Amino acid sequence: MDQVSVPSLSAATIDRLVLGKRLRHFRSEAGLTLEQLGTRVGVVASQLSLIENGKREPKLTLIQAVARALDIDPGELLNTEAPDRRSELEIELERSQSTPGYEQLGLPRIRSPRALNDDTLEAVIGLHRELARRTRAAATTSEEARRANTSIRIKMQELDNYLPDIEQIASELMERIGHTVGAVTHRDVAILAEILGFTLIFVDDLPPNTRSITDLENGRIYLPPTSIPGGHGLRSLALQAMGHRVLGHSEPRSYAQFLEQRLQINYFAAACLLPEERAVEYLQQAKRERNLAIEDLRDAFGVTHEAAAHRFTNLATRHLDLRVHHYRTDGAGTLVRGYANDGLPFPEDEGGAIEGELLCAKWGGRTAFNRQNRTSEFYQFTDTPNGTYWTSVQTGDAELGPFAIACGVQFDDARWFRGRDTQVRKRSTCPDESCCRAAAPTLRERWEGKAWPSARMHQHVLSPLPTGTFPGVDDTSMYEFLSKHAPEV
Repeated sequence: MDQVSVPSLSAATIDRLVLGKRLRHFRSEAGLTLEQLGTRVGVVASQLSLIENGKREPKLTLIQAVARALDIDPGELLNTEAPDRRSELEIELERSQSTPGYEQLGLPRIRSPRALNDDTLEAVIGLHRELARRTRAAATTSEEARRANTSIRIKMQELDNYLPDIEQIASELMERIGHTVGAVTHRDVAILAEILGFTLIFVDDLPPNTRSITDLENGRIYLPPTSIPGGHGLRSLALQAMGHRVLGHSEPRSYAQFLEQRLQINYFAAACLLPEERAVEYLQQAKRERNLAIEDLRDAFGVTHEAAAHRFTNLATRHLDLRVHHYRTDGAGTLVRGYANDGLPFPEDEGGAIEGELLCAKWGGRTAFNRQNRTSEFYQFTDTPNGTYWTSVQTGDAELGPFAIACGVQFDDARWFRGRDTQVRKRSTCPDESCCRAAAPTLRERWEGKAWPSARMHQHVLSPLPTGTFPGVDDTSMYEFLSKHAPEV
């Protein structure tokens, strides 16, 4: 055999599985046993067996010796392709069984794929491929989450944001605890928890990525000691945690199911804090008096302004014959969430998602920030390509910065609301660029090409959304917390 050259490859770049399969393939073609080949190259058969099974990387000098003994070029052994279909399947099986996802299943590994016939091996590989596909589908990218969230928003728009089954469940539970008038108290919530078999425990060491933890084994719901000023948030958090049990939820199998469950428990909590019958009576009376106001609904039931605005959208179309819109923005005018069945033209991306889109600078959710005194409710009419809308806006400050909560109706329905006599009126032509996104010609001429802004980067642009059964929850932290607080047996 002529002298051959060995490619300049480091051992780290050698694919051990492929190399092992190619070595076995050419050894078999040469009609040699491991012992016979070992004798020719000066190593014991067990060493060659480890190489063929992909468990050891050979030195390049050994590769050269083996190639010489098999009368092939060393490059044939170092080729990155499997030598045949059978080897390709065996390699894929080895790799599939080495993934973290498979290891987490706790299933045994097939140690000797050569013992399987071709059809069985093909079937096993097919199952692994489907498992990998479903894992990828469940891994929540921002795009997948946005699609799921958009689908839910469209569904709720078709339902007028009203879920009668949850309304009925909440109504029956509030009757069981004897709540009839006024705001739902912390004591009311605690009594409801007891009826459902839970005790509310307030702790200051909840894992930072959880809002609450429910210990199903010991019947405990762990909550933070404080939340939104006034305790509104604590009542809602406790009710949301109970909502999973009441609504029969199981561990979500996808991010879409996780979002659906989150919507349902939020709806359940709101339906408990603002029971349908009494809330509707209150709103119908206010409508008769032409004095509907989100701030009054908020104060009457002792909830946050956003909870009152969202609850209003649940009941307005079904019980007041009003089509409505509701949204939240941050201080920069970025849309955080929104709902509309009155035709308000939210900005959307190509997939129909509205979250993260920039609202027109002339909408009430942005112009409300232009006031010096932001303590009072702000009212505005806005002319849009879809018609004229009246909106009531409440601004505030949170840990992440200023925000605005807006709720409103079409022009003709403004007559039922306090604030309908506002003189503030803006004209929006968005998505026309000339409305608010294109600078005035004089400004553009003065600065175009002469200024370079450094845009603020939002970290979530690069970060994947949290994955797992309960997205964003670290199992280790949660289980360590439960072990620490579980009652002694």
